[in-house]
Amino acid sequence: MGSIADIRKDYKLKELQEADAHENAIAQFDLWWKEALNSEIDEVNAMTLATASANGVPAARIVLLKGFDARGFRFFSNYNSFKGMQLEENPRACLVLFWKVLERQVRITGLVEKLGEKESDEYFQSRPAGSRIGALASPQSEVIESSEWLINRAAKLKEKYAHAEIPRPPYWGGYLVKPVSIEFWQGRPNRLHDRLLYTLGEDGKWGIERLAP
Repeated sequence: MGSIADIRKDYKLKELQEADAHENAIAQFDLWWKEALNSEIDEVNAMTLATASANGVPAARIVLLKGFDARGFRFFSNYNSFKGMQLEENPRACLVLFWKVLERQVRITGLVEKLGEKESDEYFQSRPAGSRIGALASPQSEVIESSEWLINRAAKLKEKYAHAEIPRPPYWGGYLVKPVSIEFWQGRPNRLHDRLLYTLGEDGKWGIERLAP
């Protein structure tokens, strides 16, 4: 194998022109999302969530997109986790979805707020029982003594709720990323990629600008 510096790929599949782009960023995302779904991409809803503390210390991790509409983009997590603490301090985030098969990337920047309890309850109860037990058992991002400790804790909770509804813990729920800008990136030959940046105006309309690659 050669040097890391020699690893590269040329992109040739598609292009992104203003004439073909929807005037609304959410509608444009919906078009690309449907294409991604039809492409049978493994974990198509996996996305990088980047956050920062109040003093600007960044962190990023992979989470799963669980819905989107005109309001924004939804994901769920433990509010006491590291990401949750950063979002409490600094309710801004950036989401990135990369669909290699389509040679596409979407970058979403926005303000973050917690979803209401009803929406969080509905999603929590739709999860597999094991995932709900896991949410109760894991003090996410805290130091624990061993994996066995966590497994035993989950087993006890599984026994406790064997014949009862598993409740959503108050420290677990949804987030809504309300976008202020969305960039659509389409890989192109010779690194001359197409980049269209949508920016939300005060009038609620999206402006579109082309960025140099």
